[in-house]
Amino acid sequence: MCNAGKKRRRRTQRDYNMGFKLAVVDQVEKGEMTYKQAQRHYGIQGRSTVLTWLRKHGKLDWSTTRQHSMSKSQETPEQKIKRLERELEDERVRNLVLDGMVTIMDQEYGAGLRKKYLSELRELYRRKGKSV
Repeated sequence: MCNAGKKRRRRTQRDYNMGFKLAVVDQVEKGEMTYKQAQRHYGIQGRSTVLTWLRKHGKLDWSTTRQHSMSKSQETPEQKIKRLERELEDERVRNLVLDGMVTIMDQEYGAGLRKKYLSELRELYRRKGKSV
């Protein structure tokens, strides 16, 4: 790709009318290009100009700031317990969803994904008088 015959004109602040700003913001929010790609494509000089437009004219909520998570070594025991309880609950929900998916696959498509080997093994041990 040779851009020798095609020079891009650098824009000045007064060139940015509201329609232009909204069009750039719309393209970035739709994911058609990143804010840096838009900056490069349209010849916008300021590093944070497009970000400022996104904050002012975009549909996304920029009012909340990111919360930096504490490193695990800085956690108090109570914080660690709460974090681990949240993670455990997330895994329980994930397990329920996956279990439901396997059940649906077995019932609707006869996939036979749910194996009953463990229950058969337990029954075999019960008959012999041993426990698993």
